[in-house]
Amino acid sequence: MGRLHEGLHAEHIQTALAGDAAAQSALVASWGRSMRLYGLNPEEHTPPNVLTDRELSEARERLGSLIDTASGTLDRLYTAVGGAGCCVLLADKEGVPVDRRGYAGDDTTFYKIGLWTGAVWSEESEGTNGIGTAIAEQRSMTIHRDQHFRSRNTALSCTVAPIFDHRGRLMAVIDVSSARSDLTEDFVKLIAMAVVDAARRVEAENFRLAFPKARIVMAGDNIAGDRVVNALIAVDQDDLVIGASRSARHVFGLTDESLSGPLPAANLLGQEIDPERGFASAERSVIRRALSNAGGNVSLAAGMLGMSRATLHRKLKRLGLN
Repeated sequence: MGRLHEGLHAEHIQTALAGDAAAQSALVASWGRSMRLYGLNPEEHTPPNVLTDRELSEARERLGSLIDTASGTLDRLYTAVGGAGCCVLLADKEGVPVDRRGYAGDDTTFYKIGLWTGAVWSEESEGTNGIGTAIAEQRSMTIHRDQHFRSRNTALSCTVAPIFDHRGRLMAVIDVSSARSDLTEDFVKLIAMAVVDAARRVEAENFRLAFPKARIVMAGDNIAGDRVVNALIAVDQDDLVIGASRSARHVFGLTDESLSGPLPAANLLGQEIDPERGFASAERSVIRRALSNAGGNVSLAAGMLGMSRATLHRKLKRLGLN
């Protein structure tokens, strides 16, 4: 990029910040943080800071099993967008890419820019950029070319989606970036859909792994609206809610405190059941499972349930089970 273009980019940012656009535009607000809060210069040419090998290893360790959990999804995402000259990155909540997919022919370009594992892409370090600003605002977004704060990054188009952990806290982001000048707006929209879908898949799988013995319920089936995507709750063997995804927490107004005590799933989902009917339903379910496991043999099922054959027959008659 020539000096003239760089100067015009910096002037454009200064002009936007001089007005009241920051109050109406999330992008200009991010430019404002970059310049006023972090003291960055849009014309600064210094490449991103890079962690040492040891620091990068520690960053990967802090993410635990997420890198392995996300691996298959990142592979599929790269298969979809890699042919268009895009690289795929998984970055931690500090803005550091810890895993990457990219075409070898494009590696030199991305390495020179700094879109590589270990580079620090926080908003505090690089100003407005896909990874850092998505982390700062905890939402999906695309920072396209001259929307970047630094002039040196305006050749990039970066689309990012956050991944929240099983307690609703930001833990990582997925980024798809391209340095191609012929990247169309329509293709950027398709990339955005793919990135958001990938992040949701990783988030859901991570949630399931956090509650391996629980039943995972998609609460979105019971509520209308876009906010319920990935609204997952974890229910234990007593039908009590023991976990909720970020989306579910927003939908139901749940907090760590409210989840720390007994919370019947039926109540949460608007399926309040009369205690007497609920007990009968639970007893019916237990007996049906025992009969199924016993292949319909009443004597064997009674033994499994710790009762006599006659007692089980009385219960079967009372519950209307033949």
